[in-house]
Amino acid sequence: MDLGYPVYDADNHLYEPEEAMTANLPRKYQREFQYVEVRGRTKLAIGGQISDYIPNPTFEVLAAPGAHEKWYRAQNHEGLSLRELSGTPIPCPAAYRNGEARLALMDEQGVHATLVFPTLASAVEERMHHDHLLMNAVLHSLNEWMHDQWGFSREGRLFAVPFITLMDIDLAVAELEWALERGARTVGLRPAPVPGYRGSRSPGFAEFDPFWARVNEAGIFVSMHASDSGYDRYARMWQGGSEFLPFAPDAFRTCANIADRAIHDSMAALVCHGVFDRHPKVRVASIENGGKWVKGLMDTFAQVHGQMPRDFSEPPTETFRKHIFVAPFYEEPIQELADLIGVTNVLFGSDFPHPEGMAEPLSFIHELDGMASDDQRRIMSTNLQALLEGTPHH
Repeated sequence: MDLGYPVYDADNHLYEPEEAMTANLPRKYQREFQYVEVRGRTKLAIGGQISDYIPNPTFEVLAAPGAHEKWYRAQNHEGLSLRELSGTPIPCPAAYRNGEARLALMDEQGVHATLVFPTLASAVEERMHHDHLLMNAVLHSLNEWMHDQWGFSREGRLFAVPFITLMDIDLAVAELEWALERGARTVGLRPAPVPGYRGSRSPGFAEFDPFWARVNEAGIFVSMHASDSGYDRYARMWQGGSEFLPFAPDAFRTCANIADRAIHDSMAALVCHGVFDRHPKVRVASIENGGKWVKGLMDTFAQVHGQMPRDFSEPPTETFRKHIFVAPFYEEPIQELADLIGVTNVLFGSDFPHPEGMAEPLSFIHELDGMASDDQRRIMSTNLQALLEGTPHH
C-alpha cells in the first residue's frame, strides 16, 4: 500500500533477546535480574522473585502480528481465549530483534519512520522500586543495547525509545543526557506515580523539574507507553491474586478500566501539578493507552476548572490540547477523539508486531474512512513527524 506520503508510526515494538538487559548490566546486579529455568521453561527472576508477567520472556516463539484483532474489536463470538486466538506460534524474525532488518521490513510495509518500544521493559519498574540503583542499571543496560542494535535516530527513520525512571532525579537527568548525546528524539516514562522509599509521588511535582527542564530545553517529547503501572492492585482489592498478568484477562479486570485509569491519572497529574506551566515547550505522547479515557478526563477538567479556577493558569482542557498527543486504538471512534482534542493531537500507532496490534500497519488508514484526506495525512504522517522535529503544529 502506498498512501502517497511518508507514513510515521508512533507505536512499533522490538522483542528483546536475553542479552538486551543483561549484556551491559554491572556484575553486582546480575543476580538481581536474570533468566532462570523453571520446570523446563525460561522465566524472568527480578530481585529473587519469579515473574509470569511475560509468559515467554525470551520471545523465541511468538503469536503472529494481529492475531488478537478479533478480541480487541469485540468480535470473539466463539469465546476463545487469547491463547487460542494466538494460533500456532511463529519463530521470532530478525526484523523483531535488530534495526537493520526492521528497516528492510518497513520498506516492504510502506512505513517511512517509526518509534520502536521494547516489550519486556514494561515489567521492570513495578518490580524494582525497592532499589533505584538496580532499576537504573537495568534500564541503562537495555538502553545501551537498543542504541547499539536499533539506534535512537537511525537514518532519520528508526527511533528506538530509551526508558528512564524518575525515582532518583540525578540519575534520571544523567540518563537523559546520555540519550540526548546519542540522538534520542523521545524518551519513555511509565504512566504511573514515581516510586520512592518514603512512598510514591506525582511525576509533575517540582522535585522532578530538572528532568522536565532538560526535556523542555532539548525540544524532544516524552512518550508514556502502556506498562505495568501497579494499578492492578485495585483489581486485587476485589478478587485477590498477586502479579498482574496482561495475557490472562478476566471480565472484572477489564471492566475496572485499570489501564485507562493509569494514563488518565498520569496526564491529570502533569496538568494539575503544573509541568506545562513551568516548562511550556514540553510535549507528552500517550502511546498504546488508547483514547477512550480522554473524554472522561476532559469532562473532569472542565468541572474542576469551574470549581477551582485559581488552581490553573488557563483552562486545563486547553493545556491538554497544547501539550498532549494521543495514539488511539484501531477499534476506537477516532473521529470523535479528533473532534475532542484536535486532529493535530492524534497519532497513528499500529502496535506492530504485537498480536494485539495490526498485521499490516498501513491498514490503519481504513479506520479513518470518512475523515478529510488532509486529516488522514496528519494522523498517519505529519503529526508525529512534527513532534520528532520539535515543531508540533496546531
